[in-house]
Amino acid sequence: MLRRVEGGDVTLAPEGAAPLAWAAAHTPTALWNDSADPEELRRSISFGAVGATCNPVIALTAIRSHPEVWTPRLRALAAEHPAWGESALGWAAVKELSVEAAKLLEPAFAASGGRDGRLSIQTDPRLHRDVDALVAQAVEFSGLAENVIVKIPATASGIAAMEEAAYRGVSINATLSFTVPQAVAVGEALERALDRRSAEGLPDREFGHVVTIMGGRLDDWLKSWTAKHRMLTKPGTLDWAGVAALKKAYAVFRERGFRSRVLSAAFRNHLQWSELVGGDLVVSPPFDWQDRIDANRIPVAVRIDEPVDADILDELLALSEFRRAYDVHGMAPEEFAEFGAARITLRQFLDADAQLDALVRDVLVPAP
Repeated sequence: MLRRVEGGDVTLAPEGAAPLAWAAAHTPTALWNDSADPEELRRSISFGAVGATCNPVIALTAIRSHPEVWTPRLRALAAEHPAWGESALGWAAVKELSVEAAKLLEPAFAASGGRDGRLSIQTDPRLHRDVDALVAQAVEFSGLAENVIVKIPATASGIAAMEEAAYRGVSINATLSFTVPQAVAVGEALERALDRRSAEGLPDREFGHVVTIMGGRLDDWLKSWTAKHRMLTKPGTLDWAGVAALKKAYAVFRERGFRSRVLSAAFRNHLQWSELVGGDLVVSPPFDWQDRIDANRIPVAVRIDEPVDADILDELLALSEFRRAYDVHGMAPEEFAEFGAARITLRQFLDADAQLDALVRDVLVPAP
């Protein structure tokens, strides 16, 4: 079924079709699940998901949600490794959770030749300033399963680590990434890594590199920033900021022929899926968002090349903080770590690490 709209034909899902499954089956847009919880992932795969992700917050939530599984397992790990501290035991659990989820994605990995079927595992956020440590951990995590893809923060240090790790054969997913300049800098670094491998005659294969933009967290930051500066925008305008950045990054990646894909994460509204359908990219909503999109039968249309409404974009571009996030040269790599959304999110990742340590402590040394 086709509908004529400004800009060309837009393919629509048949009435009554499940939106996510239809889009996954009939467009190039890949669905991933923003959690490595095995129960959620199984349900998401039934919606058409071909990938999943894990980070400190996600891992902490999954482990807390299943104490009947992880309390005895943490005790067993402590017995097997009596010298290990809380952090080592907690990260052992994160790795086990990730490997279990990766097994569920092996069919999609085989079917796509390695482009999809990936399980993202994030490097320890406490290493975010240490390039060598990030590379070493990325190489270690890459060896956990053939279909693992490793998340490294899109800061100046992290991008240097991504380039080196990708050169060494690690599949990369950028995290702590909210803006077009970050995504483009990562895309360029991955191109350099792939070119280095080719120049040295290293094996060529499908790495499935993806470059995340956490669109909803960009929305959150701009809402905080405008409130701090006592600025008012039309209701709903700031809910389009992440979508605008994702569409812009996707266009730049196509123009430049980057061999990595853009990934939409950190959902705050369904636009961060529905406005991107049709693009050769990845959308990674939490399962609850997938469930709501399907339950509400959100209309499916190929909208990736439909521009954000001009009035909305003009109002966004009037904000200097949005221009930093939207313009390809809006920030230099040295500024990435200081962007407001990056500082907030890194603190949350670090806090989740601390909470995971505390969870392990309560298992090993329960209160009297």
